[in-house]
Amino acid sequence: MSVVGLDVGSQSCYIAVARAGGIETIANEFSDRCTPSVISFGSKNRTIGVAAKNQQITHANNTVSNFKRFHGRAFNDPFIQKEKENLSYDLVSMKNGGVGIKVMYMDEEHLFSVEQITAMLLTKLKETAENNLKKPVTDCVISVPSFFTDAERRSVLDAAQIVGLNCLRLMNDMTAVALNYGIYKQDLPGLDEKPRIVVFVDMGHSAFQVSACAFNKGKLKVLGTAFDPFLGGKNFDAKLVEHFCAEFKTKYKLDAKSKIRALLRLYQECEKLKKLMSSNSTDLPLNIECFMNDKDVSGKMNRAQFEELCADLLQKIEVPLYSLMEQTQLKIEDVSAVEIVGGTTRIPAVKEKIAKFFGKDISTTLNADEAVARGCALQCASLSPAFKVREFSVTDAVPFPISLVWNHDSEDAEGVHEVFSRNHAAPFSKVLTFLRSGPFELEAFYSDPQGVPYPEAKIGRFIVQNVSAQKDGEKSRVKVKVRVNTHGIFTISTASMVEKIPAEENEVSSAEADMDCQHQRPPENSDTEANEKKVDQPPEAKKPKIKVVNVELPIEANLVWQLGKDLLNMYIETEGKMIMQDKLEKERNDAKNAVEEYVYEFRDKLCGPYEKFICEQDHQNFLRLLTETENWLYEEGEDQAKQAYVDKLEELMKIGTPIKIRFQEAEERPKVFEELGQRLQHYAKIAADFRNNDEKYNHIDESEMKKVEKSVNEAMEWMNNVMNAQAKKSLDQDPVVRAQEIRAKIKELNNTCEPVVTQPKPKIESPKVERTPNGPSTDKKEEDLEGKNNFNAEPPHQNGECYPNEKNSINMDLD
Repeated sequence: MSVVGLDVGSQSCYIAVARAGGIETIANEFSDRCTPSVISFGSKNRTIGVAAKNQQITHANNTVSNFKRFHGRAFNDPFIQKEKENLSYDLVSMKNGGVGIKVMYMDEEHLFSVEQITAMLLTKLKETAENNLKKPVTDCVISVPSFFTDAERRSVLDAAQIVGLNCLRLMNDMTAVALNYGIYKQDLPGLDEKPRIVVFVDMGHSAFQVSACAFNKGKLKVLGTAFDPFLGGKNFDAKLVEHFCAEFKTKYKLDAKSKIRALLRLYQECEKLKKLMSSNSTDLPLNIECFMNDKDVSGKMNRAQFEELCADLLQKIEVPLYSLMEQTQLKIEDVSAVEIVGGTTRIPAVKEKIAKFFGKDISTTLNADEAVARGCALQCASLSPAFKVREFSVTDAVPFPISLVWNHDSEDAEGVHEVFSRNHAAPFSKVLTFLRSGPFELEAFYSDPQGVPYPEAKIGRFIVQNVSAQKDGEKSRVKVKVRVNTHGIFTISTASMVEKIPAEENEVSSAEADMDCQHQRPPENSDTEANEKKVDQPPEAKKPKIKVVNVELPIEANLVWQLGKDLLNMYIETEGKMIMQDKLEKERNDAKNAVEEYVYEFRDKLCGPYEKFICEQDHQNFLRLLTETENWLYEEGEDQAKQAYVDKLEELMKIGTPIKIRFQEAEERPKVFEELGQRLQHYAKIAADFRNNDEKYNHIDESEMKKVEKSVNEAMEWMNNVMNAQAKKSLDQDPVVRAQEIRAKIKELNNTCEPVVTQPKPKIESPKVERTPNGPSTDKKEEDLEGKNNFNAEPPHQNGECYPNEKNSINMDLD
């Protein structure tokens, strides 16, 4: 079971996985842990990530980036209309009023929704994780900004569903960072002690988020969050771009904004310059060759100028910080640490502003780029049964207050109730009880529309169906369960109607009956009064027993933003087809590259190590064929089917493979012949030692040793014959014998000889020696042993000589 955390950012993505050794951020096929959030569309396939970013300038109209913030928004949203002006690709309205992205794909015009575009990016991240883990990936935790509304969150979940990912939790960026920080801390205060307050600050490419968290041992609680969704690294880049556009217009009479490619190049160079200024305070050059109209441009900038240029952006940093402290009612001295993450926090002026606000040094113990992905992977591991993770509870906060309004009966006043206040604990459920005689409607909305960075305050309309009055005409009690779930999405999860029905005596237990009577009207007096009534008054008529049944009610949800099932299924099918097309195109390109690689490799080697292994005539013919193939590749073979390349490679390999084999055999053959010779010498020496009555082998049977000698003689004869035959062959002819055959002969020789020569000597028991007062003595049974005066009890040597160890033997008088 896979455990994966995905940090899907506006500019780039990170993937973290859980392994036995802990959490690890993994690299893509370019050995880069950062995968750009870019998708490029071509005439044959899609490219995603690093390869797509490399095409951003050359295929500007068909390369999509910075699309994360389009989730759950309508095309006529003011934010979309403003962003539309700065994009190199076209945004259009979908049939459902959503944002559509128009591109040329497979030489046809296509319209993709933002869910489909994000699904394409998730496809790439999923593939990268699967290649790294060597197993399928389905379960994951995906990060979202803490200010994302319900509509935006549902849109991200739909994107995950399109690509077949089971998102266990949509996790707020700042909560993921806090989890990554806290779970490894060993010195957190106990549960009954005052919690440690840590503020986390994250400025990424497009947004600025801050949160205050309270930590106790094994526990994390988000106290509050604040944000500026329109302040990030791209705003600082835009300031530089504006500056240089104006400079180039004056200096070179070039309008960079008139050509999208020139503008994209300038954005890329300004981003590099911004990063360099974070570590250098001196003047830094900006040079772009052939910028426009074949003109080179140059400029310069230093950190002080840059900070002056971005003064208004730097002023905005304090606003969310003040908001956070106000919401949480915290004082500066309550904050024990300030942790910063996100690429833009590397700008010295940004760090300085944050440090100045809190009056303390800021901490950079977390990896600024990977902290969110690692936190998501930790959350996924704790939700997965496949990993055992240290107990660590996470309580998030509701970013925006949520209220309910309901339709009312004529005699009732209109009902409005705030069910979740700002920074209320999440996930969380509440049960509301309504008295109703028929179906009714509840509408959820954000209580403070001005504080929500989204134009629509409405969340959704929920109709509770199948409600009816009681049989006695009374209104029914309807229990409605409202919930902010693990994804941070508001929902009405269940509704049930309390129905009272008469029950037979045997149907209801006394406990149920008592409970139901209390439910109707609990007695005001104590048991003593009840006892008195029984004595003084005649017995009352027995009340009928009532059975209470909870009837589940269906809920119809009409949400502000939700893809229909049919549309979602169509997107899933379309994505599957595109994945298959990408796979086929990759196989076609791989086949083409294999031919090209073979041509270059063989041409080099034919004039080098392979030269001796092919005759002159064949050499010339093969070189000619390789050149013809190369020309074909760049002319009519430029865009052929996969099979055409496979056939071309087979044609070349028919000639090339025998040459390669002759070369490899000439390299390997002497080594394996030498190995065979060494084994033959080894076994021949053992046989000779046996004939010379060497004591090491005198336990081996004569017939067994003859088998060894026979095998050695046969193998030696075979080796001499093939070596002589091979010596008569030239290098450009196929070898008489292959290295594989020689290895087989070595194996056969070893299998025959080794069991014989490694036979263990039979063990002979030594006589037992008992110590007596008169000296050592032995059991009388041992007197029959040969060499009874020898403690080692070994038989004498055949030629009458003593063994070398006989000088250490113990002679004993047994009389």
